[in-house]
Amino acid sequence: MTRGPDSAQPTRRAFCTGAATGLTGLLGATAFGQTLTAGAPPLALPGDPTRRGPHFAPKARRVIYLHMSGAPSQLDLFDHKPDLQRYYDTDLPDSVRNGQRLTGMTSGQKRFPVAPSMFRFHRHDNGGDGAWISELLPHLGSVAHELCIVRSMHTEAINHEPAITFVQTGTQQPGRPSFGAWASYGLGSENQNLPTFVVMITQGFGNMQALAARFWGSGFLPSEHQGTKLRSSGDPVLFLENPAGVTRQDRRRMLDLVNALAEREHARTQDPEITARIAQQEMAFRMQASVPDLVDLSDEHESTFALYGEEAKQPGTFAQSCLMARRLNERGVRFVQLYMRGWDQHGNLPGEIRKQCQAIDRPIAALLTDLRRRGLLDDTLVVWGGEFGRTVYSQGGLSKDNYGRDHHPRCFTMWLAGAGVNRGHVHGETCDFGYNIVRDPVSVHDLHATLLHLCGIDHERLTFRLQGRDYRLTDVYGRVVRELIA
Repeated sequence: MTRGPDSAQPTRRAFCTGAATGLTGLLGATAFGQTLTAGAPPLALPGDPTRRGPHFAPKARRVIYLHMSGAPSQLDLFDHKPDLQRYYDTDLPDSVRNGQRLTGMTSGQKRFPVAPSMFRFHRHDNGGDGAWISELLPHLGSVAHELCIVRSMHTEAINHEPAITFVQTGTQQPGRPSFGAWASYGLGSENQNLPTFVVMITQGFGNMQALAARFWGSGFLPSEHQGTKLRSSGDPVLFLENPAGVTRQDRRRMLDLVNALAEREHARTQDPEITARIAQQEMAFRMQASVPDLVDLSDEHESTFALYGEEAKQPGTFAQSCLMARRLNERGVRFVQLYMRGWDQHGNLPGEIRKQCQAIDRPIAALLTDLRRRGLLDDTLVVWGGEFGRTVYSQGGLSKDNYGRDHHPRCFTMWLAGAGVNRGHVHGETCDFGYNIVRDPVSVHDLHATLLHLCGIDHERLTFRLQGRDYRLTDVYGRVVRELIA
């Protein structure tokens, strides 16, 4: 069935879109409105950007997620195994591996020589269990009292692409909304002049895995919830400046005309993406005024650069990204995601991990210190980690000053800090070889459920209906790990 643009007869597409929107709205009214705790504002219905809020009183109002792309070696940073020294260059016992699958990069190795970390560890009085942290991270060690270290993370994926997709979206299949997009959808904005979800990327050292835009994409959620990437060269975002001869007043009149046409089309088709596009265009217009102020660091005191390091003055460095994360945070941006590439150390691990840690150690400690002294850490959740861990055995050759490690999904380390987190706590334990979890396992779904809980969201109730099914970040899994919460 077809019809003209002014016909009152609905098309099949309009009928289906309207029906789907109606079902989604009906679901949203039940799941996000009537079941909220008394006094809490309802969460957003699709296409309604004004009605959002938590299910219960949140501990965290904002999130800064530091993703170390490529998978940092937990055995060289946080999971201290001093007894491994006596097993140096001996084969990992079959009873430890127990037939677990390996990647194609080491499955053909004739030997699996144990490679103890060549780095010293120091135990820090973190006000709790006493955290062992590598000498590679001395500045982070100085703020160990802020950290909740989870040594018992595990994942289902064994290769980078599905593993990063899993930890970012809750599934190994591409196309689902990212964690940041879910947070944007569920919590809404605290600043109408900046996006709710911002992404920054730092190039690392050595082997760097590709970062696809879908890692911060909105999937099937309205597109206004996708992450906005700030660039490190040129304009922070594309088309920040108007073309020559076009004034801000000209731009405003153009947008008013385009929006009027878009609203007419929305009235005809009820397509929710039209309202999302209007919201994005309006946000882009406001960002032309707000972003230049955001990235202008001239108002930062020299003591701030002394804290973060001189690299914080250089665009594209991890230090400047951490400083920008604080500036975004204090402006109310809900979710800031920093990616640091280059943690894929199959060989030459000692040389590369030194450079990686030197790039992140001081800035991360400075970020936590800066947030704390400004009173922002009490309602900001900071997350650090990669997509999986690294094997205790060396990939390829082994010498006392050089080794590499393969992918290891069975156990790895992440840490949390800030709002609602059990400070000074070390959670979970791995076996003597750092190969299997022996106490308090935490899955990726458990982590997501816990992070959403800290943000005031019940992970089972933050859903979006698509093609007759309710989707959520944690799929049909996940439990809140109470031990990680203060």
